[in-house]
Amino acid sequence: MNEPTMNRSLKNRHLQMISIGGIIGSCYFLGAGYAIEQAGPAIILAYLLGGAIVLAVMMCLAELAVAKPISGSFVTYAKENISSTWACGVGWAYWLNWMAYVPSEMIAAGIIMNNFVPAVSQMWWAILFGLLVTVINLFHVDNFGESEFWLSIIKISALVAFCGVAGLIVLGLIGTQGYLGTSILLSQGGFAPMGYWPIILTMVIILVNFQGTEIIGLAAGECKNPEKSIPVAVRNVSWRVIALYIIPISLLLSIMPWDKANLKESVFAAALAEYGLEGMASFIAFVVLVAGISCANSGLYGGARALHALARMEMAPSFLGKLNKNGMPQNSIIVSVCACWAVIVFYTFNPDSTMYTYLLSVSGFTGAMAWISICWSQYNFRRNIIAAGREGELKYKTPLFPYVTNFGIWSQVFCLAVMVLTPELRETLYAGVPMLVLPMLCYRWRKHKLMLRHAVAMAHKS
Repeated sequence: MNEPTMNRSLKNRHLQMISIGGIIGSCYFLGAGYAIEQAGPAIILAYLLGGAIVLAVMMCLAELAVAKPISGSFVTYAKENISSTWACGVGWAYWLNWMAYVPSEMIAAGIIMNNFVPAVSQMWWAILFGLLVTVINLFHVDNFGESEFWLSIIKISALVAFCGVAGLIVLGLIGTQGYLGTSILLSQGGFAPMGYWPIILTMVIILVNFQGTEIIGLAAGECKNPEKSIPVAVRNVSWRVIALYIIPISLLLSIMPWDKANLKESVFAAALAEYGLEGMASFIAFVVLVAGISCANSGLYGGARALHALARMEMAPSFLGKLNKNGMPQNSIIVSVCACWAVIVFYTFNPDSTMYTYLLSVSGFTGAMAWISICWSQYNFRRNIIAAGREGELKYKTPLFPYVTNFGIWSQVFCLAVMVLTPELRETLYAGVPMLVLPMLCYRWRKHKLMLRHAVAMAHKS
């Protein structure tokens, strides 16, 4: 009886929206206020720098994913092109990252719905949305792709609508303030009222927002035509960063003074409410809810595929590497779901837990490790291909190699150095480093035991 294989049911449109779903979560709509508060209008440069890093990483991932389209891709690429030990560490850190982040999106969604329907507590809303995401991920993969497609459509439509309305406000066609131009954008201290160092600090934080784009690589083993769909998804990253981040943030800062931004509510909704557009502001608040569900949906998908890849490489229990009759890693999904529910329950009974805060804060560190791993794997992969004289066989090549690859690696190393030198960001490393190093140590210890056992067995035979 043949072993089931991954079901390649994800269509091109699904793959495009999955990559969007991972980067437009509730932290974008809610967290943008914090970034603006720290850097002022100069936050636009931070988004541009972050977008350039994302593009470099995605180009590297595309070369690897087109050459070898497999589910759990970047973990497998790390094993083949770097080392098994590193692959184990980065794979488990990536899984743990999503297992902390997915519940946070569910809890955020519960808080939002509690504002709309106060009679139902945020805990019950969080449980409801958790069940919804669980059901979507447990069934056929094309159901996941279809749900993510429509959730992403809602988010994109909201951002387009915001841009349209904000553009009309800037032109003086909505509101009573007349033509605004750059009067608000450059007021309150000019373009960089806090100086230019905050641009670097906020760029490190913004990279957390962009995390999730690598899920298109994890989905490579389940899409129909990876040779065509993956390069298209990667090429679209550049305009997505501009259309979904740069333009909305620029228009936001053109209609609302930057010093009014905060973490208490969505800055997009607050800006529209300033001009009496309460209905539109409520719609944006609803979209924050959709964004949270969508990002959790993508995160659970990506985490489960990474766990499946670890099991297939004997870095996790073997039962997690099995596929069901529909070609889905059901056991990995169930374990990932259980981990998410454990965090939700833990947070429900202890919402002020320091441990939960630490788990959530490692997103920047573990995400950077995954992205560095992608670029590092592509660098070694291309070097080996060139040495073998087979470069012409590649159907997609990372442009300007090795400069783009090195930019992707060293820019993130620089970001990690900034985290080390910045007290308020340093706590990220306290939880992040053990999540990376402990699985590596356990893997080496297990390998050492197996080698000793094999040596003893050989000695007995002789």
